[in-house]
Amino acid sequence: PIQPTREITKAAASLTRSIPRSGQPPLITASRRSPPSPPPATASRPSTARMTEAPFLPRERLFKQQNYFQNLTKHTYLKGRYDVITSVAIPLALAASSMFMIGRGVYNMSHGIGKKE
Repeated sequence: PIQPTREITKAAASLTRSIPRSGQPPLITASRRSPPSPPPATASRPSTARMTEAPFLPRERLFKQQNYFQNLTKHTYLKGRYDVITSVAIPLALAASSMFMIGRGVYNMSHGIGKKE
């Protein structure tokens, strides 16, 4: 067997001494600086002076839309402006066209239309 060198043995001994006995591995940090302090408890929301860009919607319009969507009695997939089109009209059109094509195929087969001789 290969014998470990003296440097490897010393490194392993120092590592085993640095592990606490509680079973948790030690926290390894890249620098000796302390972690950043948490924000103060009074900072519930950022002030408008610290914002880097304008919001997408004004706050009043956002609150109005939130209130509208939260008070609707419709299903969740039918709440938006175009949701009825994507959730109802397109599936109905696909179902109707497929039923028409199946019916036309059955009619054509029963009357021998398109049959090769």
